[in-house]
Amino acid sequence: MSSLPKTQRSVQINAHGGLDVIKVVTDAPVPIPEDNQVLVKNAFAGLNFIDTYARTGLYLAPSFPFTLGREAEGKIAAVGKSIQDFKVGDKVAYLGVGALAEYTALDPLHVAHVPSAIPEGVAAAGILQGLTALSFARESYEIKKGDYVLIHAAAGGFGLWLVQVAKALGAHIIATASSDAKLAIAQEHGAEFLINYSTQDWIAEVKKITKDAGGGVAAVFDGVGKDTFDGDLEAVRRKGTVVSLGNASGAVPPFAISRLGSKNIKLVRPQLFGYIAEREEFETYAKEVFDWIIEGKVK
Repeated sequence: MSSLPKTQRSVQINAHGGLDVIKVVTDAPVPIPEDNQVLVKNAFAGLNFIDTYARTGLYLAPSFPFTLGREAEGKIAAVGKSIQDFKVGDKVAYLGVGALAEYTALDPLHVAHVPSAIPEGVAAAGILQGLTALSFARESYEIKKGDYVLIHAAAGGFGLWLVQVAKALGAHIIATASSDAKLAIAQEHGAEFLINYSTQDWIAEVKKITKDAGGGVAAVFDGVGKDTFDGDLEAVRRKGTVVSLGNASGAVPPFAISRLGSKNIKLVRPQLFGYIAEREEFETYAKEVFDWIIEGKVK
């Protein structure tokens, strides 16, 4: 490790707030991996909506300065004494805090070897959203062939992954977005029904589309939050599932849980790391994500 630099560039915040709190620091220390850590020299890093939550304080930083970023791809630059499954030079992608930096030290729990068949940069662009989409489609609500599924914000990074996963699983996908241009992107990725919630009554449109399928969708995947939650409870069918997975419009306010009872609605608020807490779980989903990329199932 003597050949490693002492300082690095990183993207940090020293307080929660607007865009002005983001700083590119040029003299952040390069971390020294502990015995049970790997040090990754990052070549590519993803930027995700969760970074906005971290910056604004919706998700509180444990301390300051705080380095942003939750996923990256690069090569192992150093390993701790206890590490056996990774060696210097291995190409990897990972989920971990502090990815928007030249070097990141982390526990190898959520570090995956990247197959040589995957082009440079693609793993960093897909591991967080890909694992989230696959695990939610398997475990938050198990999408089945023939299901009518509503995906809000379908043209976003996660939304496009979920559209493609749901299509591969045989679902009828109803996509919402704020513009026709965004809906066209969702359609290119497999959405069957398109609703512009800026100009259309999306609840009425969902009921019209599903009139012969129980009068509602089997599941709603909602990353919007406050602005769409009440409508989700109307748009889902009896015994359907609402997967509340994000807060793009703000957090869902407190509500009477008895509102779920009239249709026996299931409501879940999952987060990815609850599905990949064990190494075997992470490896299974990471392999599936990489296989889907290699096989061309996702763009």
